[in-house]
Amino acid sequence: MSTTNTTETTGDASRLASNLVNEIGKVLVGQETVVMRLLTGLLTGGHVLLEGMPGLAKTLTVRSLAGAIDTGFSRIQFTPDMLPADVVGTEIFNPKEGTYSVKQGPIFSNLVLADEINRAPAKVQAALLEAMQERQATIGGNTYTMEEPFLVLATQNPIEQEGTYPLPEAQIDRFMMKIKVDYPSRDEERKVVDRMASGQAIPEVSRVCTPADIMAARKEVADVFVDEKVRNYVVDLVRATRDPAESNVTGLEGMIEHGASPRASICLMHAAKGHAYLLGRNYVTPHDVKSLVPDVLRHRIAISYEAEAEGKTTEDIVARILDSVLVP
Repeated sequence: MSTTNTTETTGDASRLASNLVNEIGKVLVGQETVVMRLLTGLLTGGHVLLEGMPGLAKTLTVRSLAGAIDTGFSRIQFTPDMLPADVVGTEIFNPKEGTYSVKQGPIFSNLVLADEINRAPAKVQAALLEAMQERQATIGGNTYTMEEPFLVLATQNPIEQEGTYPLPEAQIDRFMMKIKVDYPSRDEERKVVDRMASGQAIPEVSRVCTPADIMAARKEVADVFVDEKVRNYVVDLVRATRDPAESNVTGLEGMIEHGASPRASICLMHAAKGHAYLLGRNYVTPHDVKSLVPDVLRHRIAISYEAEAEGKTTEDIVARILDSVLVP
């Protein structure tokens, strides 16, 4: 890539990111990391799962992002009594003509907010899985393709809460990242209280980019350079979740039930390229990889009963791997 093209690319990336972040900031207080991760998913085509307690603005964050893009948006509120047809749609019989017509469901949009996704039963999750992985849905024996850009941004409450179901491993692996949404700081919470106490309406988010901008940015993200040593670093990190001893990671013997699949390596590579692009660079650094490892791996590692008995979490395991695997 020439110097001129590099300058143009980084400039376009900075403008795209800053415009979206500024618009979302009109509504949100804090959550900068969450917003950047959502933008990383958007620019790489990777689905994102947000997990946090109710009241942490997960839904508002996704709504604000959708409002800043001039594209289709739908929200699906998942409940235990849902059917697959409530997601993908169904065939409707027309008695006058004696024919069937297809009514597409809310999954047929560009940005899909799957709210409280872990409250839906298994059949609904299976229907959503096809749309997420294959970018298509089947209605009445016919297959319909999703229009690009297509992205599922899901929220879930911690599974310890009553009325929630753990997502199937095959589905949760389809999410590029799982982002933990934490409580705001004291100053941020005070700003939220001041905003709501004023009685003023939440500001409207302006549309600052188009689907064409997103698709063009995705092509530029694909061209971001990744050095051979950084590629090896990505593979070494993921392989360490499967066999820590082989990767010279000590202290994790018997702690991991199963590690991350090669899909994790692919997702980590794509996410690192998207992160570098958003920061205005056309090359990936080891820091890009390290900063995204917890979000890409935390939902792909199953810890053993022994680890649970010792109070270990997937975050502890990921932190240990990051400390042990040699950085290029």
